[in-house]
Amino acid sequence: MKIVFVGTGYVGLVSGVCFSEFGYTVTCVDKDKSKIDMLRKGKTPIYEPGLEAMMQSNVAAGRLFFSESLHNSLQDADVVFIAVGTPSRYDDGYADLTYVFAAAEEIARSSKKYLLVVTKSTVPAGTGSKIADVIRKANPKLDFDIASNPEFLREGSAIEDFMRPDRVIVGVESERAKEIISELYRPLKLTNTPILFTSVESSELIKYASNSFLATKIAFINEIADLCEKLGANVLDVAHGMGLDTRIGKRFLEPGPGYGGSCFPKDTIALVKMAEYAGTRSRIVDSVVMANDLRKYRMAEKIFEACGGTLHDKKIAILGLTFKPGTDDMRDSSSLVIIPELLRAKAHVSVYDPQGMNEAKKLLPTEGIEWCKNGYDTMKGAEALVILTEWNEFMRLDLAKVKKLLKNPLFIDLRNIYKPEEMQKAGLKYVSIGRPPV
Repeated sequence: MKIVFVGTGYVGLVSGVCFSEFGYTVTCVDKDKSKIDMLRKGKTPIYEPGLEAMMQSNVAAGRLFFSESLHNSLQDADVVFIAVGTPSRYDDGYADLTYVFAAAEEIARSSKKYLLVVTKSTVPAGTGSKIADVIRKANPKLDFDIASNPEFLREGSAIEDFMRPDRVIVGVESERAKEIISELYRPLKLTNTPILFTSVESSELIKYASNSFLATKIAFINEIADLCEKLGANVLDVAHGMGLDTRIGKRFLEPGPGYGGSCFPKDTIALVKMAEYAGTRSRIVDSVVMANDLRKYRMAEKIFEACGGTLHDKKIAILGLTFKPGTDDMRDSSSLVIIPELLRAKAHVSVYDPQGMNEAKKLLPTEGIEWCKNGYDTMKGAEALVILTEWNEFMRLDLAKVKKLLKNPLFIDLRNIYKPEEMQKAGLKYVSIGRPPV
């Protein structure tokens, strides 16, 4: 089976590489020549553990190719995945489907034989039928089927998520499409991976509903953390007690400075708008969006309060810039709100992130930030150390060295990765989330 992916962003590239690992012939197509040139040289434009090595091995095996020409790539293809971006529209926050429909039209004009067109991009319910309309209008004679196959890849563990997923969701309209997708995912049947076939509309909505529910858990536990601080409770104990209930589960009950990344922020907003346009309301998710936006400003206030109510001319050390560890993705990271707020309060900020420095420099202010080579460099003469992202290397800091480097032994842990007792033993004033200060 020969597969084409339109778009070599995070979803398209990871999925294309993993399908080639299954043994299929895969061509990843992108209009960005510089990106294709980079991929042909064996380099990935994104950071994802294990991706570059897997890509290189499949290119060497003759299963994985990269091209700028969708027309040429489709001539002998059996399945084409649309994996282009669906960013939030500036005017209303709804998913912008411009790239999706453009890809569908080009697919229609380039194809001459039967083709299964699958949306891998996150698209609102009802998009599949609109894609079909675009294809029919562009090429009335084309024999094709539409399917939806949303991705559930976590940045930092995307290969594991593709190869050993919790489930595969597929929306189809015909038995022919169902048979092709079943064959495509046959390697996963050997590991008894559940494959759920639904209508196209249900499949499209499952993606938004899943991400919105997980975002809701994060926003909820963050509010519980605030309540714990007022009542003297420990949010880690509360979250653990909640998570032992199998109806709730322990995952996504870790308090922090708010969710970010490529999915949760835009998908929650898109779900709210989807409900509006459908003539109903999504009040819970609407509140989640608002709570998460406010959360990031609240974390800046927390730093301000911990530093005695003023940051004027104080140096604040920041460890972690990306929205989560294991990625260089800065999209909607809490650092993009917190650091500018610190700068507005006239603080001097020193920062370090293992993978996100290059992306962060494009998005953060050019003045007032010292870009450091490692975590310890940020701490020299700082009034406070703040952990924003829980990279592994930040979990094993030499606390004696930290205290020696800091001007004031204030450690603000917005990921709760340290134990208050060990911080007290190290002589550090420790401030975390949802736990009594030490």
